[in-house]
Amino acid sequence: MGQIVGAFTASHSPGITGFPERAEPAQREAVEGAFGEVRRRIEELAPDAVVAVSVEHFTNFFLGNLPAFAIGTAGSYLGPVTKEMGEFLGVEQHDYPGDAVLGAHLYRFALESDFDPALVEGGLAFDENFCVPLKHLDPGSALPLVPVIVNGVNPPWPTARRCYDFGRMIRAAVEAQDDARRVVVLGTGGLSHWVGMPEAGSVNEEFDRDFLDRLESGDPARLTDYTQEQIDAAGNGAHEIRTWLVTAGAAGVPFDTLVYEPVPAWLTGTALAAARI
Repeated sequence: MGQIVGAFTASHSPGITGFPERAEPAQREAVEGAFGEVRRRIEELAPDAVVAVSVEHFTNFFLGNLPAFAIGTAGSYLGPVTKEMGEFLGVEQHDYPGDAVLGAHLYRFALESDFDPALVEGGLAFDENFCVPLKHLDPGSALPLVPVIVNGVNPPWPTARRCYDFGRMIRAAVEAQDDARRVVVLGTGGLSHWVGMPEAGSVNEEFDRDFLDRLESGDPARLTDYTQEQIDAAGNGAHEIRTWLVTAGAAGVPFDTLVYEPVPAWLTGTALAAARI
């Protein structure tokens, strides 16, 4: 029987790897220190696979085909999607290993659990969603991944409750198979930020700290008590917190905030957290 042995969440602002020097030195040090701590924990956990949950920024999907959820089942994934993006992110373009067996199992289990995610058997490419955090957490790209994409870029959105329940389904799916006995879930995105808007560079610190407080409570009712308008107040990019909700559902326990820094230079309220597993 498989088991989720760890669950972590992290922001994925391009600035974290692409222009880290623009942040205040103390903020950069705090964020990079938290990434180092998560990397240490993941290495100690020695997972067989990582279910990596994030949005994607019109890299693979667009308005004519924008699923609420999608699951990758390939054996490898290209990232960043172009060499030019790689230069912007400070990440050399390369292939990331995929766990096709676990991915296929997760997809089938989702269908049997009354979810209807899109199936991506090949061609799914990464942008900052995974490339930024994995540069810190798995610089050798050794961990097999199952990418899960959540629509956090354009309405209509999956509800907060639906995202949390999708995470609970992931936990049940992991426990219902034996191929990957030790699994880590990594959710990336958020927190508050505005993308392509006049407010770009602003951070809603009040929203961010309230969200982290809910995450630390582990209370599903509090975590999922969000309307679209409440999230809108923290920017169009704040809808990426759905990836944290999926991860929280998969963990099923409270989280500890490892770092929170409002970093206008990275255009994002930047945070990392770890589940108390």
